[in-house]
Amino acid sequence: MAALRVAVIIGSTREGRAADTVAGWFLARAGRLDGVELAVVDLVDYELPSRYPAEPTPAMAALAASIGRADAFVVMTPEYNRSFPASLKQAIDCAYDEWRAKAVGFVSYGSGSDGSHAVGQLRGVFTELHAVTVRDEVRVDLMRPLPDEARAVTTMLNQLIWWGEALRDARAARPYVS
Repeated sequence: MAALRVAVIIGSTREGRAADTVAGWFLARAGRLDGVELAVVDLVDYELPSRYPAEPTPAMAALAASIGRADAFVVMTPEYNRSFPASLKQAIDCAYDEWRAKAVGFVSYGSGSDGSHAVGQLRGVFTELHAVTVRDEVRVDLMRPLPDEARAVTTMLNQLIWWGEALRDARAARPYVS
């Protein structure tokens, strides 16, 4: 069976962001799993417009293509004021059909919080896009040290792999209709 293509979307574009540390920690653990091909999609690498244009810009098209190539996603989000950042919502809105019938897992983080409010709101957004969010998530409180071993990473990824493979097989057998 072909490796499951998982896009790890880094949702923060803030200067001095903690995303780089959290992403490195997560990727070091996620990279240990067999049967998964990880591709980092860092939103800081995309010059998305401040206003939504009538036609997609090249950066918007490139981001949508990256999303379209993936079988499943891990969305990494900080929690800002009990929500997720605008940069992540803007990026999510650059694609539509590319999200459909694909699995989404979450890694969230915050200072003195673990990002659970951000994930709660993202679940509704992805439901509207006909994506399937996995139950378990990885939550990091930046006021505590990152653990050497993280059972939550393995648990979330095992669910993501199961759903990702099931949905990939289903899409191959029959196109998704909404």
